Amino acid sequence: MSEHYQVTVVGGGPAGLTTALYTTRLGHDTAMINRGGGRAAMMKDTHNVIGVTEDVSGNEFLQTAIEQIQEYGADYYRDFVQSAERLDDGRFRLEAGDVTVETDAVVLATGFSDKRPDPPLPRTGAGLHYCLHCDAYMFVDEPVYVMGHSDSVAYVAMIMLNFTDEVDILLRGDEPTWSAETQAMVEAHPIDVIDTEIESVENGADGWLEAIEFEDGTRREYRGGFAMYGSEFNTELAEQLGCDLTDSGEIEVGDHGKTSVENVWAVGDVTPGHNQIPVAMGQGAKAGIDIHYDLRTFPMSVEEIEARGGLSKDDVPAISDRLRERAAAHEGGPGEEEQAAADD
Repeated sequence: MSEHYQVTVVGGGPAGLTTALYTTRLGHDTAMINRGGGRAAMMKDTHNVIGVTEDVSGNEFLQTAIEQIQEYGADYYRDFVQSAERLDDGRFRLEAGDVTVETDAVVLATGFSDKRPDPPLPRTGAGLHYCLHCDAYMFVDEPVYVMGHSDSVAYVAMIMLNFTDEVDILLRGDEPTWSAETQAMVEAHPIDVIDTEIESVENGADGWLEAIEFEDGTRREYRGGFAMYGSEFNTELAEQLGCDLTDSGEIEVGDHGKTSVENVWAVGDVTPGHNQIPVAMGQGAKAGIDIHYDLRTFPMSVEEIEARGGLSKDDVPAISDRLRERAAAHEGGPGEEEQAAADD
């Protein structure tokens, strides 16, 4: 199946979904191609999203957003984009498993994956966490670990002292790779550094972590903690299109998500910045508006209008018939028959 759109968003996390929401509501035929999964889908509870209660899981949050963009008129494909190329006419071709898309603009919302340490491990979301800003609040006055050996590990451990007085760093047999200055800071803070590898994990009846046993026979109780082993950014499509990357491996973008390649934007966790749902949604909104500025038909300059031989009422509105009908249905406007009568 081959389709044409003005905007195609690759990736269905909060950033990509917000971009699609804006471009669709601003009158641009939009598609989303989403392979599924992602960091947001792993959330047992939703934190730090104003107006969304914590009993909403990540999958519920995302499914509601998918239904919203479809109601506004976006097309949604559950598929994996394997290749991206610019065509001679300036548009782009995206090849997925069951659909080929030609599009005027591409939005890369492909995210990243946290590097997971080797097992044994607590259950993700029930004792094993990756986002300090999301989950530190859950561990006020609770025993906490931070797993890893980098400077980031040491700093997260020290930051957690703002929330609890029981913080351990679990090296798991690795040597610390943090700097001498960081070592001095760790030694000055009330943090225990545990060298020994993990032997096993104890979970409670509710599935939450209760304790970790180490190979030296010691046992320490924890409510939860953070694994800090870095990230793998999903930049394959960006590299195929020639987008510049940062030294850290993210897609380099301007303030509104524009990449170094014309008509290619990137939003969310695949770009530099805080990995937070509200931040990602803000990036998606800014990119969606920026795309609208680039793609909208009106206003036209006098020179453009003269080159077309003038404008008439038949040339407006610029929104496609498909989106026009969807908007009328969504907002309770005239249906197809009433619209046809009005046009006559």
